[in-house]
Amino acid sequence: MTHPIIRDLESRHTAKRYDATKRISQDNLAVLYSAMRLSPSSINSQPWKFVVIESDAAKERMHTTFANKFQFNQPHIKAASHIILFAYNPKYKRDDYAQVIDADIKNGRTQSENREQAFGAFAFVDMNTDEQGNNAAWTKAQTYIALGNTMHAAARLGIDTTPMEGVDAQLIGEEFASELDGYICDVALALGYHDAEEDYNAKLPKSRLSKKQVIQVL
Repeated sequence: MTHPIIRDLESRHTAKRYDATKRISQDNLAVLYSAMRLSPSSINSQPWKFVVIESDAAKERMHTTFANKFQFNQPHIKAASHIILFAYNPKYKRDDYAQVIDADIKNGRTQSENREQAFGAFAFVDMNTDEQGNNAAWTKAQTYIALGNTMHAAARLGIDTTPMEGVDAQLIGEEFASELDGYICDVALALGYHDAEEDYNAKLPKSRLSKKQVIQVL
């Protein structure tokens, strides 16, 4: 198949080594940031926060969060062009959704007189919230939609990525407490350009289960 979407997905791979001399252009970063912001989420909740690690100082802070575990991902932090922390709100509340509705009104999606009616969709949040007000499983799931969307946008731009669940959420929460402001980061994304000599994964053939094994058409 020669469709551009398929070419994107066939050409991308999880980079194992980055070329530290190459950086993502500001124009391409702008596209990636827009793609992140435009990612879909349940009831358009957008229960996420994206913290971009760009400066050497920020990379040094991120580097220290590998003190206890997942050191195999640590080299990406300084070699990759950028690292993005995909963080979610573990206790998404009505006030959080109110910001979405008010943005809808401002953007013309919802009429101001229908503001209270728009909160009807919040029932879905209630369905996914426990007695302690925790709905982290639901908000975390939304964040992974944004992760996948960003990875595909990067592939279209010819930018390599490495999704990293091998990060220390506790130490990230401590080191970036002011930036995260209560949000939790369980996954990060390295972005940049792979090292043509050292990235062994780039040389391996693409391998997936067959269409017959994973797709059932009824």
